[in-house]
Amino acid sequence: MAANVSNSAKKAVGKILPATLAVLSVCAHGQETVSNLRDAIAGGDVALEFRYRIETVDQAGFNEDAVASVLKSRISFRPLDLGNTGFFIELDDVSYIGDDEFNNTRNGKTGHPLIADPDGAHINQAYVDFKNDSGYVRLGRQRINLDEQRFVGGVAWRQNEQTMDALTVAGDALPNVSLSYSYVHGVSRIFGPESGLPTNYYDSNTHLLNAGVNLPMGGKVTLYHYAIDLENAAALSNRTTGVRFSQTVEGGELSFPFNLEYARQSDYGGNPVAYDTDYLLLEGGVDTGGLRILLGHEVFGGDGNDAGMMFRTPLATLHKFQGWTDRFLTIPHAGVEDTYVTLTTGGLTVSWHDFNSEAGSAHYGGEWDISWQYTISDNYSLLLKYATYDADTHATDIDKAWVQFTATF
Repeated sequence: MAANVSNSAKKAVGKILPATLAVLSVCAHGQETVSNLRDAIAGGDVALEFRYRIETVDQAGFNEDAVASVLKSRISFRPLDLGNTGFFIELDDVSYIGDDEFNNTRNGKTGHPLIADPDGAHINQAYVDFKNDSGYVRLGRQRINLDEQRFVGGVAWRQNEQTMDALTVAGDALPNVSLSYSYVHGVSRIFGPESGLPTNYYDSNTHLLNAGVNLPMGGKVTLYHYAIDLENAAALSNRTTGVRFSQTVEGGELSFPFNLEYARQSDYGGNPVAYDTDYLLLEGGVDTGGLRILLGHEVFGGDGNDAGMMFRTPLATLHKFQGWTDRFLTIPHAGVEDTYVTLTTGGLTVSWHDFNSEAGSAHYGGEWDISWQYTISDNYSLLLKYATYDADTHATDIDKAWVQFTATF
């Protein structure tokens, strides 16, 4: 975590935490827990995860391909609750098996394509919970995944996860309503424990508010407001307010999922560029039970004339969206429109993306993605994955392939 917590963070914690703890103490439930630390530790739960992955990248403009052979080892421990108080700690280690023939952002091998998995050991999560039947207060380093992780997520695909030093208050005391608020004073990013560029830690003064409402006629509406102020990455600071509607309509042997979402974003905090722009998602499909087909159109606004006027998503789980080759981790100045179709059957997923500018008429390129997930047993799984991007006016041609084996205990 950052060595010093900002004054604003201290003030926010000082105001929110006592009031919330008072609510929890009044509403405390009668769940059976232990009364001393020794019993809590003795009865606690230990979990292990080992994720080994070979990743290869063949990218136009590089004479050498990138090959990464990376093992992530994770150990987590959750003691039994002490009354209404719970604890959790999770340690990660990322290490290489063989040579690091790739640019990991820290090793200086810029003659190879990028694979953003720096090695090293660090605390991935460490927090304390104060909870009852209606919700919890969580303080410490934690994983925060909001909705589909389009704007806030843990980036679990990379070997180093993104977690946040935060105070979170979450609850569902109101019927059919879930609420969460997080004050984030720091973000531990995917670039490992070693400092460098890109930065491995955002100093933050960020507020994340999310409310979900299950509708009587079916479906769910989510309202959100994210005020993201990144003090050491001011150009990424933004304020985003949006609404999402999701529903699956049942029709006999078929079901029809669809999602509609709109958000408005503007500059915030120390961002030197004054801007306003929009986000739009239209997504629908059909599910037969054995085959799922999903068609979508996702739009991030931009301006083809003035730099810096595009939508920003600095805390998102980006690899999950707009193709697995990661050509659009940063939205281009002219914005981006992604029209896509995804077919899923069993463990097989195939997607096609067509990318265009939101401002103007540039065709960026197209991408095919394919993956196959096989569950060997309750403890072991295998993933094969391939992505290829054919560039037109944005970025360069690239092919990526992955073989991943995961063991959990």
